[in-house]
Amino acid sequence: MENKTPNPVKPNSKMPKFNISWIYGIIISVLLGMFLFSDNTPTKEVNYTSFRDYVKRGYLEKIDVYSSKGILEAQVLKDSMKYVFGKDVKAYEKDRMFTVRVPAEQFARDNQSAEEKYGIKSNVAYKEGRDYYDILWGLFPILLLILFFVFMNRRMSGMGGGAGGGGIFNVGKSKAQLFDKGDTTNKITFKDVAGLAEAKQEIEEIVAFLKNPSKYTELGGKIPKGALLVGPPGTGKTLLAKAVAGEADVPFFSMSGSDFVEMFVGVGASRVRDLFRQAKEKSPCIIFIDEIDAVGRARGKNANMGSNDERENTLNQLLTEMDGFGTNSGVIILAATNRADILDKALLRAGRFDRQIHVDLPDVHERKEIFNVHLRPIKINETVDVNFLSRQTPGFSGADIANVCNEAALIAARKNKTFVEKQDFLDAVDRIVGGLEKKTKITTVAEKKSIAYHEAGHATISWMTEHANPLVKVTIVPRGEALGAAWYLPEERQLTNREHMLDEMCSTLGGRAAEEVFLHQMSTGAINDLERVTKRAYAMVAYFGMSEQLANMSYYDSSGNSDYGFTKPYSEKTAELIDSEAKNIVAVAYERAKQILNDNAAGHNALAELLIEKEVIFAEDLEKIFGKRPWTSRNDELMAQNGAAIEEGLAEIIESIEIPENTSDENTEK
Repeated sequence: MENKTPNPVKPNSKMPKFNISWIYGIIISVLLGMFLFSDNTPTKEVNYTSFRDYVKRGYLEKIDVYSSKGILEAQVLKDSMKYVFGKDVKAYEKDRMFTVRVPAEQFARDNQSAEEKYGIKSNVAYKEGRDYYDILWGLFPILLLILFFVFMNRRMSGMGGGAGGGGIFNVGKSKAQLFDKGDTTNKITFKDVAGLAEAKQEIEEIVAFLKNPSKYTELGGKIPKGALLVGPPGTGKTLLAKAVAGEADVPFFSMSGSDFVEMFVGVGASRVRDLFRQAKEKSPCIIFIDEIDAVGRARGKNANMGSNDERENTLNQLLTEMDGFGTNSGVIILAATNRADILDKALLRAGRFDRQIHVDLPDVHERKEIFNVHLRPIKINETVDVNFLSRQTPGFSGADIANVCNEAALIAARKNKTFVEKQDFLDAVDRIVGGLEKKTKITTVAEKKSIAYHEAGHATISWMTEHANPLVKVTIVPRGEALGAAWYLPEERQLTNREHMLDEMCSTLGGRAAEEVFLHQMSTGAINDLERVTKRAYAMVAYFGMSEQLANMSYYDSSGNSDYGFTKPYSEKTAELIDSEAKNIVAVAYERAKQILNDNAAGHNALAELLIEKEVIFAEDLEKIFGKRPWTSRNDELMAQNGAAIEEGLAEIIESIEIPENTSDENTEK
């Protein structure tokens, strides 16, 4: 006999859950409906003397007596309304009611005597008990407050997150997100982090300590308390911390610095205490605080009118937990910020954040590794050269490179391509740096000529000066707010000399100089060039000590603390001298730019006319007009050195291979 049993319910099947919030919503809706749509017809109140007069005259149709409240409600005959309500007849014509305040016992006596004396018979009804409708209306505000309190408590419970759930009574709980051991959700390892070789090396030491602490403690070493990841935005600080969580295989608490601060006093310090309490229970573990400058800003810099600063209290509690009387054995704190200069000194001292790991912008080789990571999911063809892309994106962070790859894929899809090509990546870089092309912007012939001569001036001088950045292309197609642009390949120098800065200033002033030399006019299009040149000139004088009158003097405060409170560390006479020296540097660079343009007038004009015709020209076009640039760029020099080093290393490997003498030709070939 076959035994048939019903199919069991799958454990993963989602059953509908009852949500008590629906009951709250229904109750509130009913009460609001009763309040909004109830009959709010006005009722007139008269005194007892007038009421007795209306009874004598026979104006009333019926009378209801509420003994418990001492109120009479009388309904007026239709024909008598004008005698009772006067001019307000229309306002009371619906119910024809008015009220009288009088004890029920007195009305009963008066009514009996009136019937005996005047023979009046009224339709009187005595009503006992309580009016539950009025009671409900009296309790309505209280019920509404209770329901609002319950609703807000549930909302705060839902938004608490992590260990901070539980409603308004648990507002002081930590809101850190916990990634426990074996949690493979969105797991990231060091293999997913391209570049950042030095930063990964330092962070791997912390991971190794957590995995095998006895290896270090046997020699008397102590676990580092914390590490601060410092670097520009988009360089991968948060990604590196996620990789630590994936590699360490220990509990990992993650939260933002702003999660400590709330509108309630004392909540920040309470959350810090709760966070470290949980971390001690999970030891060994890692705490990661992203954007720690939100809570770790230097104390006393912006006193809030002498009041109690909640952020400073939170910071004080954090300092106490990191290095107080209590021990946090096995708890390591990682923090990330791009504003290390504004952090409190007590936070950066040894014993708290023992190490500062600098996560800098990637160089050309690291950009190549990052491109290789972000190009994995993108369909590319043979025209895409990763080496070329890495050279074309100097100063780009990891987030910028990810944006370039995504933008290139979107551009290719917009053009209905099956693969992403090299030109799509170039268009993506142009769009990110300069903005979207505005080919519909209307310009006159004179404006177009002015823009072309301006941009040709930049290109000519950059080609004719040794230390200016190599030119990539020039365009007079409007992008963003710019009417034209010259694209350069910035040299990623470790040191910048005075000659480098002067050549770049001369190239920057080439647009304004070309307008004056060839068009005998000046336009507002050079405002960005003049701003950059002015800032650079003042930096040369006041910061780098590169002027004749103020040689080897620097008024730059690298600490940013301004401990002595000086508005400026020099006198008014020195300020005038700085102004004079900066003006002199700019004037010399401008005269030099005009001289270079006069010496190469034919080439400049040919370049400008070609730019008017084609709208976009490249370095190859300049090479045809001016000849090959006699100087080698720094990037080309480094690539040549790397190529020579690789060839030398391969030669050494080949020479080190020993082939046995007694071998056949076949084995030798193998």
